[in-house]
Amino acid sequence: MSLHLLLLLSLLSLTPSLLQASVHEYRSERFMSKGNAFVFHGGSEGIYSSSPSDNFTSDSDSLSSFIRFEKITFRRPEEASNTSSLPIHAVLFEVEDRENIGGSAYGGQRAVCCTSDLAKLGVCSHGEIIHHPSSKDSSWPQVFGVSFLENDLSATLLTRSIQITRTGMYNLYFIHCDPALKDLVVEGKTIWKNPGGYLPGRMAPLMYFHGFMSLAFVLLGVFWFSQCARFWREVLPLQNCVTLVITLGMCEMALWYFDYAEFNETGVRPTVITVWAVTFGSIKRTCARLIILMVSMGYGVVRPTLGGFTSKVIMLGVTFFAASETLELLENVGAVSDFSGKARLFLVLPVAVLDAFFIIWIFKSLSATFKKLQTRRLLVKLDVYRKFTNALAVAILVSVGWICYELYFKSKDVYNEHWQNAWIIPAFWQLLSFSLLIVICSLWAPSQNSTRYAFSGSSGDSSGEFEKDDYTLTLIKPSPVPSHEAKSLSEARSLPDQEDAEEDLEEDKRE
Repeated sequence: MSLHLLLLLSLLSLTPSLLQASVHEYRSERFMSKGNAFVFHGGSEGIYSSSPSDNFTSDSDSLSSFIRFEKITFRRPEEASNTSSLPIHAVLFEVEDRENIGGSAYGGQRAVCCTSDLAKLGVCSHGEIIHHPSSKDSSWPQVFGVSFLENDLSATLLTRSIQITRTGMYNLYFIHCDPALKDLVVEGKTIWKNPGGYLPGRMAPLMYFHGFMSLAFVLLGVFWFSQCARFWREVLPLQNCVTLVITLGMCEMALWYFDYAEFNETGVRPTVITVWAVTFGSIKRTCARLIILMVSMGYGVVRPTLGGFTSKVIMLGVTFFAASETLELLENVGAVSDFSGKARLFLVLPVAVLDAFFIIWIFKSLSATFKKLQTRRLLVKLDVYRKFTNALAVAILVSVGWICYELYFKSKDVYNEHWQNAWIIPAFWQLLSFSLLIVICSLWAPSQNSTRYAFSGSSGDSSGEFEKDDYTLTLIKPSPVPSHEAKSLSEARSLPDQEDAEEDLEEDKRE
């Protein structure tokens, strides 16, 4: 843990030292036909404004926001090189000005390229991009381009930097209107920068959030590990599983912080670190769900093993890990644009279905465990499980409510206009899972009587000490038992042990 804390402090002390930015690279990317135009999406990022500068240069002003075009080259096939071409345009606009791109004649279908009808009206020149000045800044949208001369196989945009003086979600498209260039490809890169660093605007708050969560996991780890060290002889297997989840959480948060800090410093997302962060997160989520399921099934409390359910639990965990890992890799590895939640539906659905299956199985198991505890009159353990169930039910209800809000948020934010608040959605799920982990740690913290709280042998054990331990001890430090409960416990001790043994045996057969 000291190594983790040292790593975190070193990450917090990082300051940008390289004058680079968020890099969008294009490697022989092809244009796609959209309406009467051929389009290639060059990137989308939320960018915060910087103060206008008359002598602005991207190389000398590290506190400015800008988008720089470097070595943007268009290449066409040799068979199309015998003539000159219409211009290939770079179109850069803020999302609020999206209606200023394109137009229509007589209220007809909207087009990006100037049609013959619009050319006759004198609105534009045939083959040009239709655009109108923004009401907020007449110099926007920014539209510029380059044409192929006869026999040229390539055409290159002049290197330029565009200063950003208005906060917003900026979109870049390369567009041309020449059918002869249908096989055109683009190479080069654009560099996007915010005044505070090189992270895209939507991702920037997540760097500080993961730094905060990493410290929170350190504090939780200090409490839990100190309890484990203090009562190391009494630690149960279930508590070792909680230790694993806390350790994975500490590593995951530190890796995410490191991922965003490196991205913020260099402008290039570190693929290896991102993969490790995603993997640690997927393992942590899988282990957390399995622990909740095992607790719900009464593992270590009313049963010594999971019996015939062991293979099914492992299979569910492996399947969930594979689905979660695939989804997170798709959404995060190599991602530099500010697109929120654009993962393919066929990868989102399996994770949602498996989560629903976990929830159903957990509450079904809790119901069975409750019945067993009530039958054996284990009142103190029953109280612990009641608190655990209440916390779990609250978490499920909050999750459902947040999912509804998330769907509403995304349905109202088709163009990512609310990008400054989008970071709250992934942050909420981290906070919710961390809160549930705190509840589990408070209920199942190691203590001097931990080993006595566990399931101790078969129900048919005739020793009086087992009967005493089985019916009076709990997973947490017990509170004084009221007199009327003590009477119930006394009556419970007189129950035949063989009845419980037969019940457990019959349950194991069903499993």
